[in-house]
Amino acid sequence: MPIHFEHSIDVRCRPEQAFGVVDDFGQTPKWLSRCTRIEADGPHAVGTKLKYDYRDGGRTGTMQGEITVRQPSERLTMHYADAMMDVTVDFRIAPRDSGSRLTHAIDIAPKTFAAKLLAPLIGMQVPKQTIAAMEKLRGLLEAAT
Repeated sequence: MPIHFEHSIDVRCRPEQAFGVVDDFGQTPKWLSRCTRIEADGPHAVGTKLKYDYRDGGRTGTMQGEITVRQPSERLTMHYADAMMDVTVDFRIAPRDSGSRLTHAIDIAPKTFAAKLLAPLIGMQVPKQTIAAMEKLRGLLEAAT
C-alpha cells in the first residue's frame, strides 16, 4: 500500500531563499535527521543523478535517485529507489505576505513483500519525521534571514 504525507509551514523568508536551502544538498543533513549525505553528479537540473545516504536507527543505506522537477524558487522534486522502495520527495514554495509557504510531500511505494509488511509502521512514522524535519528546516531558514 503506497504511503503519502504532506505538510506545510509558513516561513519568514523569500521563496528564493527557501528554495536555495532546499536545493543545497549540503544543508539537508542539518534539517533531515535520517540524511547523512546527498551527492549530485553535476549541476542541479532535471535528470541530475543523486545518491542519498541515510541512517535509520542503527542501519545505514543508500538510495539512487534523480531530480525530476526543478523550478527555482517554486518547486524541487526528487525520486529515489532501492531494492525495497520507491520514494518521491516534493517541495513546493509559494510566496506569502510574511514570507513563503513551504509544502513538503512524500510518497513511498513499497516494492518487496517485507517492505509491504512494514508499510503500516512506516506510514505511522512518516508524519512525525516529516513534521520534525520541517520544523528544523524552518529554524534553519529563519536563522539565516
